[in-house]
Amino acid sequence: MAEGSIITDELKKLIGVSGEPITFKVEEGAIQRYAQAIGDPNPLFNDIENASKNKYGRLICPPGFTGWPIKGGISVFKLVDSLIKAGAPTRLLDGGVEFEFLEPIGAGDVLTATTKIASITERETKMGKTMFTTVETTFVNQKKKVALKSRSTLIQF
Repeated sequence: MAEGSIITDELKKLIGVSGEPITFKVEEGAIQRYAQAIGDPNPLFNDIENASKNKYGRLICPPGFTGWPIKGGISVFKLVDSLIKAGAPTRLLDGGVEFEFLEPIGAGDVLTATTKIASITERETKMGKTMFTTVETTFVNQKKKVALKSRSTLIQF
């Protein structure tokens, strides 16, 4: 470990490590309920008859919705636990998430999501030495195409 760094050798070993894959199933009713919950009236997310006539031929998901997990656990929480066990600070803040949309996700899709620690960096902040971890999740559809990548930032101090 570098002099005074909070990033231990054990933490460095976690970079690139993936959690167990999680399988998600995307269903029409789930898409509609999610769209209603976020207040989005777009017919692409709500109207099955209209959606059957669009270029996708089905309801598609509002951005950020990937269906419900049917196999696997919540990988991000498991990765956070691994970080803490490897010596990361225990106070945690959500630093936000960014999405990269690559393929439409819609009713009938089955997605496999794999989460990994993409990077760990450190900066001096008003809170003292602070660790920034980027967690990347890749969602692959049943056609073996990457549909979505999300990158979450965890802030630990």
